[in-house]
Amino acid sequence: MSATIIDGFAIAEQVKSRVADKVSLLKEKGIVPCLAVILVGKNPASVSYVTGKRKALAQAGMEDRSLELPESTTEQKLLSIIDDLNRDDRVHGILVQLPLPAHINAENVTNAIAPSKDVDGFHPYNIGKMFAGKKGFLPCTPHGICVLLKTMNIKTEGAHVVVVGRSAIVGKPMALLLLQKEYNATVTVCHTGTNDLASFTRTADILIVASGHINTVTKDMVKPGATVIDVGVNRIPDSTKKSGFRLCGDVDFEGVKEVAGYITPVPRGVGPMTIAMLIYNTLEAAETLHESV
Repeated sequence: MSATIIDGFAIAEQVKSRVADKVSLLKEKGIVPCLAVILVGKNPASVSYVTGKRKALAQAGMEDRSLELPESTTEQKLLSIIDDLNRDDRVHGILVQLPLPAHINAENVTNAIAPSKDVDGFHPYNIGKMFAGKKGFLPCTPHGICVLLKTMNIKTEGAHVVVVGRSAIVGKPMALLLLQKEYNATVTVCHTGTNDLASFTRTADILIVASGHINTVTKDMVKPGATVIDVGVNRIPDSTKKSGFRLCGDVDFEGVKEVAGYITPVPRGVGPMTIAMLIYNTLEAAETLHESV
């Protein structure tokens, strides 16, 4: 019996449709939600991600204030641009696409974005609010995964969730979110220092894999009937593809789908949800600014 495939693309389209409806209502009040996505350099993966985000902005009827800057842009210049955007009340959200060129300190850049416009949810202020269980911008990928689980009616209450990976972008916030009373899961976090990873993954009712490595989780490492969420995006050379590569996750999809109850594919799994929640956060930022005026 094969696992049910979670169609992240379809669920993301539902989220974006609901956002677009609310954007239309805001526009009737003279407010146009606006996001500035800043891309420094021409990293192929980053260019692809930014293109997807800009397409979603257009789809939602939002204003696109995106900027493409040369690789040689100095940190001081980038911080100056962010400061200008922070002061512009017509811009509701700011996102700087990572990774940045080596000469720019990503932490300085993240911290320079006004918390009220930090639609990525990476500013220490917003991370602190999430830790405390207060309302604020949630990191897009973990939030998107929570929406996937809710939409598929996958129970988190009392479930044992194993998160593989401890990054500040996915692993750590994912664990924090699922510990909230809204989800009420029991969470284990595994990482590169974990001994005998399989002994943990086999106990998971919900297994979330964000390791950044192909085949981190294989069929024998999964509890029968478990829900498996694959966050990884890895490029594999493939001469049969026009691009010269194909995408795969951190999970051995073909093997794991034979034992799992639910599984996300790569692509069309978690990725589309990340962009959908970015658009959702931008709407929230616009609504919050309007309420405060």
